[in-house]
Amino acid sequence: MNTETPFEKIKIGWFVFSCSEDNTIMFTELMNDHWQEWKRIFDFRHVKVLKKNNIYDAFDIAFVEGAIASPEHEEKLKDIRGRSTKLVAVGACAVTGMPASQRNTFTPEQKEAIQFLVDRFGALPEVKKVSDVVAVDASVPGCPMNTDMFLKAVNALVAELRPELVADPAH
Repeated sequence: MNTETPFEKIKIGWFVFSCSEDNTIMFTELMNDHWQEWKRIFDFRHVKVLKKNNIYDAFDIAFVEGAIASPEHEEKLKDIRGRSTKLVAVGACAVTGMPASQRNTFTPEQKEAIQFLVDRFGALPEVKKVSDVVAVDASVPGCPMNTDMFLKAVNALVAELRPELVADPAH
């Protein structure tokens, strides 16, 4: 008979904005080594790369990849933040805005030359990093992300949100 106290899994969301999605690829690659432990503790509620039927409600941890390039992105990011206990910016575009925000540094002539594209796609006047729009609880830099830093951030959040899931090093 199983006498372990059941626990509520940590609800995960993974969201992508303006980027190359290289961090999503790295995340799925990490599954090769971590799937057995992660499926035990995580409820992958909204991770489009993993499942077709996603649930968009409350998240313990939302991972956000990509820069914020449109008013729609801003509103969606604010909504995600409002549904999430913790939010992690993942990858260079989310953490620094670069390289997606290169156009922010264009000369006036370059900006004028691309203005028709900014207008056509309803883009913001300047591309933003995630922390320009919402509070961020952790950041994982890199393009692609540094997987060691990602795992460290994940483990720290698990320890904070569900300390009962962290193995006791004394045993």
